[in-house]
Parts: sequence; C-alpha cells; structure tokens
Amino acid sequence: MSRSTRIGDPLLIVVGGTDPVYRGYCVEQAAAAYPIALIDAKPPTWQQHLVVDHEVADTHDPAAVVAAGLALAERHPIAGVVTWDEYALVPSAELVARLGLAGNSVASMNACRDKATSRRRFAEEQVPSATSTRVGTLAQATAAAHRTGFPVVLKPSSHAASIGVIRVDNPQELPTAWEFASAGAGEQGPEGSGVLVEEYLSGPEISVECVTQNGITTALAVTRKEVAFPPYFEEVGHTVTAGDPLLPEVAPVAVQAVRALGVTDGVQHVEMRLTASGPRIIEVNSRIGGDLIGKLVHLATGLDLPRIAADVACGKVPALTPPTHTTAAIKILYPPATGTLSARHLSVEPDDPWLRQATWLRAIGDRVALPPEGNLDTKRVGFFIVTADSPAAAHDQLEALTEGLTLAVTA
Repeated sequence: MSRSTRIGDPLLIVVGGTDPVYRGYCVEQAAAAYPIALIDAKPPTWQQHLVVDHEVADTHDPAAVVAAGLALAERHPIAGVVTWDEYALVPSAELVARLGLAGNSVASMNACRDKATSRRRFAEEQVPSATSTRVGTLAQATAAAHRTGFPVVLKPSSHAASIGVIRVDNPQELPTAWEFASAGAGEQGPEGSGVLVEEYLSGPEISVECVTQNGITTALAVTRKEVAFPPYFEEVGHTVTAGDPLLPEVAPVAVQAVRALGVTDGVQHVEMRLTASGPRIIEVNSRIGGDLIGKLVHLATGLDLPRIAADVACGKVPALTPPTHTTAAIKILYPPATGTLSARHLSVEPDDPWLRQATWLRAIGDRVALPPEGNLDTKRVGFFIVTADSPAAAHDQLEALTEGLTLAVTA
C-alpha cells in the first residue's frame, strides 16, 4: 500500500485504463476524490503513489477481474467499481454484480460492446441509427452492401478506436475492404462476432458526453470531431465548447440511445452524425471518451468526468453545474508519410497561457506509419491542447501551432 488512508475507508476499484498519456488524468482525478485500488495487467508504476492496493489480472477476462476484485474485497470495504477501458466494461459489470454493488448490468454492457445488439435495440426503441447487417463472409458482405446501398461502412462488431472500420463506395472496393475489416474483427473483443455492413451516415461527426445515475441521463457537453484519412475514420481533432448550441438538439437522441441499451449508471460517450434527416447514432460507449476528451470537457466546462464517474460508482450525487465557460480543443499529429521520424520541432512561446499541453508520442528514430498501416503507437506523433474564448479562436491557435510545426520522415 502506497497511499495513506484511514483503516476501514471504502475503496473505489479502478479496472484497467491506466495508460499514462491518454488515461493518466482519469486515475489522478479519481484518486483525488477517493482512495483507489487498481486491477490491472501489471503492478502500478507511475501511479504507485495514487493507489492504496492493487491486484494483477487480465482486465479483459471477466473471471480474472472478479477473482481480483474479490481478493481486494477480502482486504477492504469496497464503495464502487469504475473503468474507462472499453474492453473492461463487461468484466467490470461482472465484478459489480458479484460484489452486490449498484451499477450497470452485464447485459447492458454487452449491448454497448456488441454493435449488432446495439443496432437491434435502437431499432426496437426507434432511436435514429443506421441500417446494419452482421456478416461472416465476403459473399454475405456483398449481398448486404447491395441491399443497403453504397456507400456502406464495414466494421468489426465489438472493437473500438476505429480499428477495422472502412468506407466502401462501390462493389469493386469490397474485396480489399473485407480483408481490412475482417482482419480487425479477428482481434476484437469476445462480446461480438463477425463484421457489420452498415449504411454510411453522411454529415459532421460529434459525440455527446453524458452521465447516467439510477437510469436518469444528463447530457453534459458536445464534442465536435475532425475525421481524416478516408476511407478510414481516423479522429485527428476534437473541440468542446461549454454551452454548445448543438446540445439541446442532440441531447434527447443521446439520452434515448443510452436508455435503449439499458445503461443505468456511469459516464457515456455517445457518438453520432448530424445527417440531413437529423442526428443519428453511431454507437454508445459506456465510458469516458478517448483522445483526452474528458480533459477537454474539464478545461471547457470545469466538469470533472473521472470524478463524476467515481461519484456515480460510489453512490454519490455528482456536481453537474458547469463552473467554467470556454472552448478547449486538441489536435492529434500524424506523420507526413510512413518511415522513420527524422525531425520534430514545435515553434511556440513556452509561456503562452492558451497552450495547455504539447506532448510528443514518438521520438526521432522511431518508425511511424500512416493509416491503414499504423497502429495507435506508430500512427500518432504527438498532440497539442489549447483553450480559447470561442471555437474559431481555438482553431486559429491550432492553425498557428501547425504552421510552426516541423515533422520529417525518411523512408
């Protein structure tokens, strides 16, 4: 044990999600509010000073997570369980049920994880979504694509981070797209199977960041997304503005989608497209959004999503009134080509207050790769986060940073 706490204080169990770059702030903000115990695939390192106790387990294996949680429960009273790892949602729900705590059911987390189940639930509850067919072969995919009408999207049923997701504009592209999507499906979580052939939703992509407690959902913020590298769906930027005028329009759709999947508690990242026929759901992720979206929400609104998630998990009513009203944005840097990173430099004044974070993810000499070849480690070189009085001003700041950016790659 490495953090002082009173003997007998109930602990919050955090399951996985301890990547220091993208999830470090989540662990830190939860630990600032509650004594935490960690279940992770390896012992704590950078977060050692934040953790009261820990168990090592495969966080994607329900039986292993339950065994680790029961071991922690033998040593401490447990107040709640939380995760911001997409692949640990079902194992965490299994642990919640085993410990007799309030939280999401295993069935609801399976419905979120398996996009085919999500689509069926959306159709049953008349949530605006997309036509979708689960397939297992190229022949089935071809038939489904012709029924749906081009363009279509192929995606693994239970993956995340746009892995294996590709747009297909005509029948000639299907064989190559099938190979890409089915390769991604081979690595997906066990909650779903196969590949989905879906109607392509045309329009700007956003997400709605929500919190649900005891079945009541509140939409807190809108994240406007920048997607690049077609026919793939790489998210390269996000912008959050307190009081975004879109919120009243999209909040009811997000709330309806969360309810349709049976989600009762926690923070949700609800992705949708603003189509000509109105907002339509892409998917519901029952955890804090990736790419530091939770940090953007905090900078823009003052709302602390990891603290809110922890409060809900521990049965406390979170504070949901935004104390801050500004804009925060992130730009994720991709290399100009595939090869070896030979130069990286950002010309910026170190005391600029609007530059909240500038982080390099790859070092000179590292291999970098553009989609579809690159993975999460190799396709991103770094990122910067800014705040401003408006979205336009934030984008101007990001543009100025980009103009002062040097990235070079050698073959």
